[in-house]
Amino acid sequence: MSADEKKRAVIYCDGASRGNPGEAAAGVAIWDERGESLGTVSLYLGRRTNNQAEYAALLAGVMSAQVLGLTDVEFRLDSELVVKQLNGEYRIKDASLRELAKRVKEAAARLSPSKGSGQARVRFVHVRRSSNREADELANEALDARGNL
Repeated sequence: MSADEKKRAVIYCDGASRGNPGEAAAGVAIWDERGESLGTVSLYLGRRTNNQAEYAALLAGVMSAQVLGLTDVEFRLDSELVVKQLNGEYRIKDASLRELAKRVKEAAARLSPSKGSGQARVRFVHVRRSSNREADELANEALDARGNL
């Protein structure tokens, strides 16, 4: 696969919290435009609310996109709240979520620009939970592994 083929990707992100707040984790699954896996992230987060875990998963996805040099990324989440907040459809009332949203937007703005444009193309899209299974499984694996330590 050439470097140009890695520029576009779909990144599935999911946060999980057992309790709200409770033990939390993030899962990220990265796919190129041909449907080939570019990698996964499974990350234990400590004590967080479910919405904080969703934002943390997305931040992990954006940081992964930076590392991979992606320039055209669609982030897919099953959290309608997070997607609508980031797309400006909902106000972000909670101060901690406002800070996390700011961090996500700042990190997304640092993605490598597309050829001929001044910035990367980034989209936040809501998907059904059934379409986000792999990211959900990765988040739950991190929680399960933490419980076995």
